[in-house]
Amino acid sequence: MRHSNKSKKILALFLVLMSGFVIFLAVMLYTALHERDIPSIFSEDTSKAQRGSIVSADGFHIATTQKLYKAVVNTRNIDPDKEELFIQLFSIYSGIDPAEIRQRLHTRKGSVTLSYHISPKEAMYLKTLGFELRRLKVFVEYETSSGQRVLQGLNIIESGEARTYPYGKLLTPLLGYPRKMEEDGYTRVYGIKGLEKFFDEELNPQQNKTQKALRDVNGYLILNKQSDVKHQINGLTVKLNIPITLQARVEAVTDRIKEQLKADEIIATVMDSKTGKIVALASSNRFDPSHIRTADYPSLNTNAIEYSYEPGSVIKPIIFALMLDRGLINPYDMVNGHNGRYTMGRKTIVDEHKFSMISAEDVLVYSSNIGIAQLAQKLNGVEYTEGLKRFGFTHFSGIDLPYEKRGSIPSSAQLNNYLYKAITSYGYGMRANAMQLVKAFNVFNNGGKLINPMVVEALYDDNGRMIPMQVQAPIQVISPATAERMKQILIKTVNEGTGVGAKTPGLEIGGKTGTAHIAKKGKYVNSYHTSFIGFANDGTHHYTIGVAVIEPRTVYFASITAVPVFKGVVDVMVEEKLLKPDPIAAAAAAQAAPKEHH
Repeated sequence: MRHSNKSKKILALFLVLMSGFVIFLAVMLYTALHERDIPSIFSEDTSKAQRGSIVSADGFHIATTQKLYKAVVNTRNIDPDKEELFIQLFSIYSGIDPAEIRQRLHTRKGSVTLSYHISPKEAMYLKTLGFELRRLKVFVEYETSSGQRVLQGLNIIESGEARTYPYGKLLTPLLGYPRKMEEDGYTRVYGIKGLEKFFDEELNPQQNKTQKALRDVNGYLILNKQSDVKHQINGLTVKLNIPITLQARVEAVTDRIKEQLKADEIIATVMDSKTGKIVALASSNRFDPSHIRTADYPSLNTNAIEYSYEPGSVIKPIIFALMLDRGLINPYDMVNGHNGRYTMGRKTIVDEHKFSMISAEDVLVYSSNIGIAQLAQKLNGVEYTEGLKRFGFTHFSGIDLPYEKRGSIPSSAQLNNYLYKAITSYGYGMRANAMQLVKAFNVFNNGGKLINPMVVEALYDDNGRMIPMQVQAPIQVISPATAERMKQILIKTVNEGTGVGAKTPGLEIGGKTGTAHIAKKGKYVNSYHTSFIGFANDGTHHYTIGVAVIEPRTVYFASITAVPVFKGVVDVMVEEKLLKPDPIAAAAAAQAAPKEHH
């Protein structure tokens, strides 16, 4: 009997041990097969790449990108006894009023965003604060309903980017403006107009920075050979041919004279005649890209290329050059001025200055509509249209800006008609933008060669490696001899004709005025576009300068609207040492000045 009881006890003990072992195996199997919330020994850190900057020729950052961060805290992690300490310290580090922080903390339980607009510098300080608050045990763990223990503390997270314009309205509307777009909770910037749009793809970031590596007990990454690192590749830097110093002063000239003339807008362009580099492109109508208001909407277009108009008399030298290059006229040919009034079919053409007989070159010097209308009859329709196209009309100017308007010219068939030949010869019946006119006139100051205007010098990556802009080869539009002859006629126009106000002693100045009626609702009204396009050269430097004045209201002749803007720009260029007048020629001109009869 005793032996039987002992056997039962041994069996019971064996069963208990076996049951325990089975339970142990089951727990181990469950643990092995199910996911567990254990701290990872790896950690990942990401940093968003940034949009590139736009930089002036003299090295100033005109458009830059600033990263924005947000500060997020889990209110359940804040020790109630140390909440006030958290509020005061966060206020000191962030600059946010304590009352505002207190209010946000009490909006809800759980994750709360204390600020969406933290600068990179503030973000760095707040990250340091986050570690200090952990050390001071301001944050405590809490347990979820599922039994999970959570400690999140203060998190500083990249939330987006903001485009900043340190010089406000400078270089607008050429610079353009961006638009913000949300992508997976991150605010990105994209160009909408101007340079921001044209170079949007190049400016956009290429690759974000990511680091995946072992972490230490504090959560810091331990970077070694086993780490997976992708380097940040920011957008390219766009460097302009335009120095800020010159641009700002040319803008001031347009502002001052716009006010005097009560004009809608004044546009001034300065182009290096040999390279096509645009060294100033100024408008009197500007805006702050960071704070665009409804009142700014009319100023958002780069009207140097986006606004086309009938150019008026500035087209005369182009027509004259086409005939001169084909040997159809001689500058000394005599033309009947018809004493300032000439009827051609159903159209009566009138001149401001009355002439009986006038030389062909003086048709340009004194801007005779009657003279050029008669001379233009020597061109046939094909020569006329093809000639204007060769000078760049109806084609994009090639400038590195978007949304250009190409303008229009009459067809070859229309230009076989004597009336179309006449009115087009003094700049009506066709449309062009201000940049096309500067590009065409540049031919006279560049040996007969047509070149594209360029705002941007080059693109640069983060390592300073230059990516040059593609430059189109020059096109020989007229012979060098024709270009030189045209240049001399335009110099005479400034010395003796309608452009006398542009003279600067010691510099080679030439150019042509233009005054054209504006058509509204199909009828010409008592409003005008005026322009002066010419060149200013010293012994070394050669610049083509174009001025367009849109609807001046106090006076309308180009000689007293556009010419003073040109003169103001040249004066600024002399002061900025882009042009150096010959001292001997300047002294001789100054000595002769009192003897001149005005």
